[in-house]
Amino acid sequence: MYFKSIIIIVLIPLSITLIAQPSNSSHWTTDGNGYYSIAGNQIMLYDLNNRTETEFITEDLFKIPNGEELKIKDFAFSKDQTKVLLFTNSQRVWRYETRGDYWVLNRNNNQLQQLGTSLPSASLMFAKISPDGRKAAYVSKYNVYVEDLDSKEITQLTDSKGLPKLINGTFDWAYEEEFDCRDGFRWSPDSKKIAYWQIDANDIRDFYMINTTDSIYSHTVPVEYPKVGETPAACRLGVVDIETGKTNWIRVPGDERQNYIPRMEWAGNSKELIFQQLNRKQNHSKLMYADVKTGLTRVFYQEKDDAWISVRSKWENDNGWYWLKGGNAFLWVTEKDGWRHLYRVPRNGKNEVLVTRGNFDVISPLAIDEAAGYVYYTASPDNATESYLYRSKIDGTGNPERITPNNQVGSHSYSISPSGKHALHRFSNYFTRPMREWVTLPSHAAASADNSIASKYTGAGADKSNVEFFQVTTEDGVTMDGYMAYPNNFDPTKKYPALFYVYSEPAGATVKNRWGVGKTGQYTGSLADDGYIYISMDNRGTPAPKGREWRKSIYRKIGIINIQDQAMGVKALLKQHSFIDEERIAVHGWSGGGSATLNLLFKYPEIYKTGISVAAVANQLTYDNIYQERYMGIPQENREDFVNGSPITYAKNLEGNLLYIHGTADDNVHYQNAELLINELIKHQKQFTVMPYPNRSHGIYEGEGTRAHLNTLFTNYLRTHCPPGARDPQTDNAKK
Repeated sequence: MYFKSIIIIVLIPLSITLIAQPSNSSHWTTDGNGYYSIAGNQIMLYDLNNRTETEFITEDLFKIPNGEELKIKDFAFSKDQTKVLLFTNSQRVWRYETRGDYWVLNRNNNQLQQLGTSLPSASLMFAKISPDGRKAAYVSKYNVYVEDLDSKEITQLTDSKGLPKLINGTFDWAYEEEFDCRDGFRWSPDSKKIAYWQIDANDIRDFYMINTTDSIYSHTVPVEYPKVGETPAACRLGVVDIETGKTNWIRVPGDERQNYIPRMEWAGNSKELIFQQLNRKQNHSKLMYADVKTGLTRVFYQEKDDAWISVRSKWENDNGWYWLKGGNAFLWVTEKDGWRHLYRVPRNGKNEVLVTRGNFDVISPLAIDEAAGYVYYTASPDNATESYLYRSKIDGTGNPERITPNNQVGSHSYSISPSGKHALHRFSNYFTRPMREWVTLPSHAAASADNSIASKYTGAGADKSNVEFFQVTTEDGVTMDGYMAYPNNFDPTKKYPALFYVYSEPAGATVKNRWGVGKTGQYTGSLADDGYIYISMDNRGTPAPKGREWRKSIYRKIGIINIQDQAMGVKALLKQHSFIDEERIAVHGWSGGGSATLNLLFKYPEIYKTGISVAAVANQLTYDNIYQERYMGIPQENREDFVNGSPITYAKNLEGNLLYIHGTADDNVHYQNAELLINELIKHQKQFTVMPYPNRSHGIYEGEGTRAHLNTLFTNYLRTHCPPGARDPQTDNAKK
């Protein structure tokens, strides 16, 4: 998905009388009453019942024979906790660091053992210790390996046959980016088999990026990238026997190149798999069981949608299925009744039960306390810009129960222990910096009253914030949520320039009541100090918790309905607020927001005078098939929708000021989009400014000084073409 997001996690330490906050690499204890976390270069055990912390593995145990100390990126335990799997020397693969070296620390004798010593350095991915603790499996160079932890014997379980794009145990670019699929294999519960995905991308054409900066002669960087309209990569499931090395292929019905398999797990036993198949249009979902011995499959649950079926609602601690009653049922997320709800689905798929009753959306399913009979999730039935913790009875009786205190208005998130008894609670709103506390569920009682959010949060500060949330109804009858950040020393009798921030596509919403709204990292200095109004609105099609109809009304209309809503929203604001200077309206966005910026500037030049677009899809026919076909259909059937939604179609209408920015090594939204757009603007004799960032990716952050340069460029362009500060309309009229 072409969605630009930067996540910054700031750990705020608690009082020294309490245990520390978990790091990014933290793992719950088996009983759910504590967690392990990296602190420095040691692993600590934090007991949530007793509020104590102890050294679990000291850093001296991480020294390898040459005396060097391993720098731990992440870790995992064997089921009996006698072995610790350590991830080090991590390397980036597209977006995330998923490749590196793995070591195993045997806690019985404190011996370290490196895995995959006969394989290239930093080539191992997704290593996992078998449930019985005797072996480890991992991926290297698109093949799955298993290693005996006692004999250190390494066995290659799959064979890519020398084909460069036959991918076993992990995924190609498109599956990773659009289905969030990375780890592509699963140990069976009895440790005798491994189920894995195989992606055959050999028929997928490479898109070549050109690196001209790292050597005197340029070289190409190929990415197997299925453009929209191109046949997808073939996908199939295999189950390999650890002892024999033989793979049994699952007989998945349908054409391997016209269907996707975004989710797969063992079905609560070692005899069956459960998986989800989506057709190419992604509007027909089938859940199937597969007998791993015969390979035979059977469909037991399916649904269809006139638009698309989302597969991104995953549980916090697994990959899609949360089994109940020893594997007799599971909870499933679906929008089939018009809202994103949780259903309890029996193993046979019949007589399902709606769990989260009411006309509201589940934002994120979190955890289950099966002993008490409840499922926890976030929702916000009354305000789509906020989120709160709720729980519902698993049996579907009763009404949803709000757990978050009513007086803490804003955005709340939770990491809930497997026991369902403890949670790390995070909270902020537009005038309150992020706060954290440990709470006990379901009472939501803070573990320490002195360090609780309730003891610190008074609700004060809203009057000191320059941010205001609003709703605006357009002439089309569409009501959108938005926020407006006012200039300092605001005078409503004067006119101020307005900068609009857009994303506008199904992959992300911008208007959320949380800390940081009303600011942009691309502007050096302060928009408020310099006299700008900063505004953002969420149009139809954004993933706000407003029901299926809101989200899916954009189907086959990206670049149409979102652009219309945004422009009509501005027109409505201009009628309401005379202090917005209609002669100084600017818009900016990145990725999907960059596309929206272009469309707004080209299609509504009478409204938008200046635009700053970064890493935009100028032509929808250049993007990948999984994302674009999900929301737009297949171009062989409705090519006109792609053309009508693409900014390049309207480039000839440019009248205002355009700054276009793109990284030349963008593997996500290819720099090709920049050159296609540049050519079209040249053709129509349109003057504009363009800034290519050599050998930078979609995030444009690589290289010394890059972000500082981009931010300065952004700021100077805005100040030049949309001058800051208040304007007195009476004085201007007198001059006229």
